[in-house]
Amino acid sequence: MGYTVKITPLTMRQSMIAERYEASKGQGEPIYEFRGTVHQPKVIRLPIGIPVYRLENCRTFSAQQTEIARKELDKSFFAKGQETHSAQNSQHQILVELAKRGSDSVTPIFDVLQIEGQRETILISSTGVVVNGNRRLAAMRELLSYGHDQFEYVECAVLPSDTTRDEIDDIEADLQARPETRLDYDWIGDARLIRRQVSKGRTIKQVASRLRRRPSEIENVLQALDEADLYLSEWLDRPGEYALVQEGQQIFGDIPKSIAKHSSSLKDASRVVAWSIFDNRDSISGRVYRLNRAFGDLAPKTLQLLEDRLSLTSNDEDVEPVDAIEESDGDFEINIESDQSTEDYSAIISALRDENAKDEKIDALVDACETAIELDKGQKNEKAALKALGQVNSKVASIDPSTAGFDTLHAMLKQIESIRVGLSKIEIRIKTRLEN
Repeated sequence: MGYTVKITPLTMRQSMIAERYEASKGQGEPIYEFRGTVHQPKVIRLPIGIPVYRLENCRTFSAQQTEIARKELDKSFFAKGQETHSAQNSQHQILVELAKRGSDSVTPIFDVLQIEGQRETILISSTGVVVNGNRRLAAMRELLSYGHDQFEYVECAVLPSDTTRDEIDDIEADLQARPETRLDYDWIGDARLIRRQVSKGRTIKQVASRLRRRPSEIENVLQALDEADLYLSEWLDRPGEYALVQEGQQIFGDIPKSIAKHSSSLKDASRVVAWSIFDNRDSISGRVYRLNRAFGDLAPKTLQLLEDRLSLTSNDEDVEPVDAIEESDGDFEINIESDQSTEDYSAIISALRDENAKDEKIDALVDACETAIELDKGQKNEKAALKALGQVNSKVASIDPSTAGFDTLHAMLKQIESIRVGLSKIEIRIKTRLEN
C-alpha cells in the first residue's frame, strides 16, 4: 500500500488550471513582498493527482543528495526530474517521511491532516508545481491511499502564469524567514536556500535582510556548508551524503572561525582533528565543542602532544618528548612551539586516517586535546605543575605492558627512558628551588 505518483502531462495540467483559475472567485492567503506589493492569489480545486512536487525545494535538498549518493543515481536525477515519474515518486517518499516527523512540541503534519483534513491551501504555479505545501500534499496523497477519500481533491492557491523561477525562489526564502517555517528546515536545507540566494548575485547583506537575519549569521551558515562538503568529499569520500552531517551544524560552523589564522598546513591538520572528533562524538564524554580550542588556537600544542602519544616523531632513536619541558616563571610547560617543531603534519593525518587501532588513536587524540586545553588553563596557575604530574602519574599507573603488541615493546622502553630522564631533570629543578 502507498501512493504512486502518476504525472499528468504538462499541457493538460496547465490547461485545467488555467480554466479553473479564470472561473475562480475564491482568494487565498496573501503573499507579502511579491513584486513589491501584497498579492492575493486565486483558489481552485484540483484532483489530488494533478499537482507535481517542486524538486528544487531546499527543505528536501539534503535527503535528495543523500539518496543520489547512496543509490548511485545520476547527479541530475532530481534537478532534471521535475516531469519524470521516477524522480517524483522518490520525492514523494522523502516528503512522506518528513510529514511523519514530529517532536515533543510539534505534532507531525501527517497526524494533523488525518484528524483535521486540509485546512490550508497549497500554493502552486500555473503549471501545477507546488511552491509551498509539498509535505502536506504528500501526506494527503498517502492518506488517500489508506482509504481517506476526503483527500481526492485538494484546494490550491495559484500564482500568476508569468511568475518566474527567481520569484518562486524568493517566495520560498520569504517563507523561510518566518520563525515558524524556519524550524521545518534542517540546517543543510537552510544553507542551500541561502547559497541559492547568493548565487543570484545578491550581497550577504541583501540576503540577510530578506531572511531577517544578521549578515554574520548568513556568512557562518555558508562557511559551515563549505566545511561539511569538504568533510564529506575529502575525509569520508562520500560527497553529497548530507544525512551524515545533520548533527554537525555547530562543529562545521565553528571550524572556519577556529582555523582562520592558521597556515595552510596547520589548517589541514586542524580540520582532520575536528573531523576525527566529530566522527567519534558518540564515544567522547561530555560535549564535543569543549574541545574546539584544541583545533583552534591550541592546534600546534595538540598536534605535538598527539605526535608524541602516537610515537610519530621523525627519529625514533632520539624520542624524548618529556625533554621539551622547560621552566617558566617557577612552573613548567610543554614547549611544543620550539624551533624544532615542524609544520609537516602528514604523519598525524595519515595516522588518523588509518583504520588500524582506531580506538587507541582516538583515545590519544582526545587525551592530547584535553591536555593542551588543561595546560593552557594552568599556565598561570601555581598548582599547574602538580596537577600535570598527577595526570602523568595516573596515566603511567594505567599502562599494562601485558596487553601491548610485541612490536611496540622496544619503543615503549625508549619512551620509559625518555620519561625517566625528563623526571630526573624536573626533580633536580625542584630540589634546587627548595635549597634556595
